[in-house]
Amino acid sequence: MAHQVTLQGNAVTLAGNFPTVGQKAADFSLVGKDLNDVSLAQFAGKRKVLNIFPSVDTGVCAASVRQF
Repeated sequence: MAHQVTLQGNAVTLAGNFPTVGQKAADFSLVGKDLNDVSLAQFAGKRKVLNIFPSVDTGVCAASVRQF
């Protein structure tokens, strides 16, 4: 099932699938608070809690934070 979001009034189809509970996450990288890349592999063997926070300098992200 394809998932869609709205971007600037246009429907955009997302690629990939949402993970299921208990599914092992594929490696990925994000930008850390020091603006350096951080990968999931860097924390192998440790328990992890992912807290992804949007960039609040864009209207859509700022609105999502207020609603959440």
